[in-house]
Amino acid sequence: MAKVEINRIKVALAETRRKNKWLAEQIGKDESTISQWCTNARQPSLENLLRIANVLDIDIRELLNSTKEAS
Repeated sequence: MAKVEINRIKVALAETRRKNKWLAEQIGKDESTISQWCTNARQPSLENLLRIANVLDIDIRELLNSTKEAS
């Protein structure tokens, strides 16, 4: 089964010019956890997605890939 890219955390960090280490410090998580989220090896909880959106000052929807193709 192919790996599914569910979240866009890595992209959102790049767009806001932030690093994994910074995010880990902001939300109180280990840097290795952030790395796993960024590579989609693991997925954050909805609560953690909300925390990430808040510290990056973006809409939570920007952290998720769409399940529908653009029409």
